[in-house]
This record gives sequence, C-alpha cells and structure tokens, in this order.
Amino acid sequence: MPLRKIDFQQFIERMESRLAEPLPGQNAQKLMMPAESVEERFDLDRDDARLGGVLILFYENQGQIMIPLTQRHDYKGTHGGQVSLPGGKWEEADSDLQSTALRETFEEIGIAQSQVSIIGKLSDLYIPASNFKVSPFVGYVKENPSFAIDAYEVKELIEAELSALVDKDYHKEKDITVQQRFRLKAPYFDVQGKVVWGATAMMLAELITIVEEISN
Repeated sequence: MPLRKIDFQQFIERMESRLAEPLPGQNAQKLMMPAESVEERFDLDRDDARLGGVLILFYENQGQIMIPLTQRHDYKGTHGGQVSLPGGKWEEADSDLQSTALRETFEEIGIAQSQVSIIGKLSDLYIPASNFKVSPFVGYVKENPSFAIDAYEVKELIEAELSALVDKDYHKEKDITVQQRFRLKAPYFDVQGKVVWGATAMMLAELITIVEEISN
C-alpha cells in the first residue's frame, strides 16, 4: 500500500512487525554514507566507544506521518550546526539506552516518556568523529504532540514528513566541509532546505528502506 494512503495505526503495526525481523543494517546505512567514510563506522565491538541513544518518533499531523528532527546550535565541536534525531549520551542514571533516548527526547523537545510507545530499534552505528556508538530506537505518540523546545540544546525543531524522506527527489549529494578542514562528498536528505547528512542520514536510510518494504 502506498505510504500516502496507509492508515497511521496500520503503518505502526506494520513497522513494529518488520522491526522484529532481521534489519537491513549496513547495506541500507551505506546508501547515505559519505564517500570518504571508512569501514570503522561498522566496528560495533569497540570497548572505548561512548554510548548514546536517539529516537525516531512517529506522529500524525493532518494525514501525514511525521518525524521530529532537531538542529544543533553552531559551535566548534564535531557536530555543531548539524541536524539530528533527538537523543544524546548515556548517563549512569539511565537503566538502558532506550531510557537514554527517551530522557534526551524529553529534555530537548518536551515529549514525556509516558507519551511514547517504543516499537523496536534500528541497527547501531558507530560515529568515528565523536567516538559514539548510537542505538536508534523507534516509537510513536498517538496524538499530535505539543513540543516544548529547550533553547539551550536545540536551535530549531524541524517537523519532517516521512513521505518527503522517502521521495528520491529529496535525496541529494554535495561537498561538505567538516571542521573547516575536511571536505566530504556526502549524500543527504533535503528536509525543508536543511541538509540532513552523516550518521543521522545513515540511520534514516535504514528506516526508509524498511518503510519502502512495508509500503509496497
């Protein structure tokens, strides 16, 4: 069934069922991997990596399935100014990485953990630039959420339509300069004029691969 015609609850049920099966993993992630990236990205057995959790949160708005993304403030760090999924690093108070993703989502965009139903997770991904191994969790809220943005952590909230992420017209490529030193040829999602690339794009690429599977 085409995505634009699928009922939200039916979509969630199909997604939850598909996430219980073997995931597309690296093959899908590589669709949005910069040409200069190294296979180190897929070294998930590193003992020295910091751990993080992010959340892909589905909700419905005016018949469209949506996902919130956040743009970071511009700063001199590795990921300054980039667009990302809500989430962050594991803390000792977190019982697991799912708790990390939910806590950080609440802190960044104000969605309470009690509102979110988790339906599965995507493949982990290692980010060499910041030495993080990130676990992407997938969930949904039943109602159109009321966001409360933490202006310290988030420069801008971007509400992305899932149908636009799937649309190949919004899959593009450009040269991106990182830390004013390294130039990468990077595939990216054009989301309302924002460049969504790197690890976030790689995680979304696996998501989109699954969405295409369950929408046909």
